[in-house]
Amino acid sequence: MEIKDRSSVIFGNQIDKKTIKKGIKGKQKFIKKFGDDTNKEYHLGLEPIPTLDFIGAQNLVLSDKPLQLPNNAVVVGNIRMGFGHYRISIALASCAKALGYEPIWMDLASFDATGSKMIRYQNDLYSTASRLSQKIYLFNKLFWEPLNSEGFRQITYNSTDQKNSELLAPLYRDLPKETPYVATHVWPSQGAVHAGMNHVVNAIPDNWPMALHLSEGAIHAVQTPFAYLGYKMLNGMAKKPLKGIPETELKEVGHYIDHELVANIEKDVGARNRRIKNNEPIRILTSVGGAGAGAKSFLEIVNHLLPMVKEDKVSLFINLGDHLDMFEFLKKKIKGFEKMCVTHFDQYDETKEFVSKMENEVIKGIHIFYHKNIFEAVYSTNLLMRQVELLITKPSELAFYPVVKVMMKHIGGHEVYGAVHAQEIGDSTFECPDKKSMTEMLDRLTNDKDLLIHLNNQIVKLKATGIYDGGYEVIKLAVKGK
Repeated sequence: MEIKDRSSVIFGNQIDKKTIKKGIKGKQKFIKKFGDDTNKEYHLGLEPIPTLDFIGAQNLVLSDKPLQLPNNAVVVGNIRMGFGHYRISIALASCAKALGYEPIWMDLASFDATGSKMIRYQNDLYSTASRLSQKIYLFNKLFWEPLNSEGFRQITYNSTDQKNSELLAPLYRDLPKETPYVATHVWPSQGAVHAGMNHVVNAIPDNWPMALHLSEGAIHAVQTPFAYLGYKMLNGMAKKPLKGIPETELKEVGHYIDHELVANIEKDVGARNRRIKNNEPIRILTSVGGAGAGAKSFLEIVNHLLPMVKEDKVSLFINLGDHLDMFEFLKKKIKGFEKMCVTHFDQYDETKEFVSKMENEVIKGIHIFYHKNIFEAVYSTNLLMRQVELLITKPSELAFYPVVKVMMKHIGGHEVYGAVHAQEIGDSTFECPDKKSMTEMLDRLTNDKDLLIHLNNQIVKLKATGIYDGGYEVIKLAVKGK
């Protein structure tokens, strides 16, 4: 497989020799660490994903036989890095199914291959640093925040990343070059382009433009006008002005949201407003991210809401994802916490049944959800968010979802502008970075019903503009190609 070099010149911008040499050296280090499978022939097969059976999604796995894709397949390339990229992938797969295509899941980190090992290694580093950033103030201030907001922003970073992603190309040999391929992380996009695929859409997740997300050769999809302008200019990605992304390779599409959420917005908003007007307990959902960070913030939120839960003013739903250690932490810090909770642990059918009851019943108390399976862990939040009035979340991928959001402190500077966008379009609060601002916001929203209904109704208004239709548009771009 001949791989075109995409690290020396990026969108017509020449990269300096020192950076190019650094990229080559970095790639060789990964080869030395994990082996060289450049010429290995990988075959792929299909197996069902039970959690995503409602959209018929199938997973790509290693096989002894060449791949046979359905004629109307759309491949969703992703990696597990936290929950965000998986959540966006599920949204795109849902939209693909709604448009009449067969969604095929491709998690590049899941294979026994050099590129996959490289991804898992880097993801472990990222997750560890993310957790440390919440525990060590100086580490966050002096290293993690600058890296996430400015370090990853530089075009030189993309150069070295592009060289590393050449190691992903062997995994694509079984995929026909014309297959529509959407990527929810830049590495799957870069890998597909290096492998010669020509219907690739790079669905950029964040609202803060960074060169980290560049994948020349793909169509770059962004969710907001702010991101579009930043990528059109490659703004701030070098000390001098750069040539930007051509119009043919950059599209503003709107938010990446699951079909079943978009299609039911009016119904869900109406149900929320009825519960608010009927003085039912205000349903609040908070979910632990895939990296498991933010334990202190979760403890502060739960402690503040406990009196409201006891008064039946609030009902609290906590999705632990696949992080049971967060439950152990809360039990340790809050006396008698376990006895206050109804647990829904590793019983996904029971979780779905409980959520269906939420539509017509008054739900009280604290409900804790945990699922070891990654798909169940991620999608439980999707199920629950349709049935709640408020979602407490950091401004990551959930900042774009059609539910009223209370924004926690960001983790990594790249998340800041997700909160800015959400508050400006009006379906979210501003970022509440500390205990005081968070508790004041929760008190305001649980006492001011007019405000809560206003924020809720804004979601219906936004739907009419097409802002939540980004998932459908990404699929259409991939099918059409350049």
